[in-house]
Amino acid sequence: MPLILFNKPYQVMCQFSPHPGRQSLADYLSIPGIYPAGRLDADSEGLVLLTDDGKLQHELSHPAHKQPKTYIVQVEGQTDAAQLARLSGPLDLGDFTTQPCHARQILPPEWLWPRDPPIRQRATNPTSWLAITLTEGKNRQVRRMTAAVGLPTLRLVRIAIGPFTLASHPLMPGEWREVATSELRR
Repeated sequence: MPLILFNKPYQVMCQFSPHPGRQSLADYLSIPGIYPAGRLDADSEGLVLLTDDGKLQHELSHPAHKQPKTYIVQVEGQTDAAQLARLSGPLDLGDFTTQPCHARQILPPEWLWPRDPPIRQRATNPTSWLAITLTEGKNRQVRRMTAAVGLPTLRLVRIAIGPFTLASHPLMPGEWREVATSELRR
């Protein structure tokens, strides 16, 4: 039963079935019987875990197991302490209130690959980078959170799920590797 770490490129659908006009996981992985343990939307990049083990998939993706997920986010605007406090939550997004999370401002990550196509840059609008760690994962949650505090997301990259990180398992977009499930138990 493989556990696959995959660095999902921008605009790739997090599904194996064909999609009109966009690539899917099937364009990168040809391992029979695996499926994603959680998803990233097409506009997001970064770490996705895949497995052929239904019990492990449940353990990795179900909110009851609270696997922390860390994202680095480039936002439009300068971040201030009040925005970071609101992001750290709980934050009312209208249809639900987020669980508390860890949000902090970071320096632009020098190790991050360029995005193709590049994000839009406006000389008059500064950008900031944040690191946000959640223990839940609602649809487009990070984007909705940053927008709610006045910081629209320009780029979103998931860099960690539980003990698995792109720092300890460096992968370029479209690359994958198999890891031992025992790493999850550490």
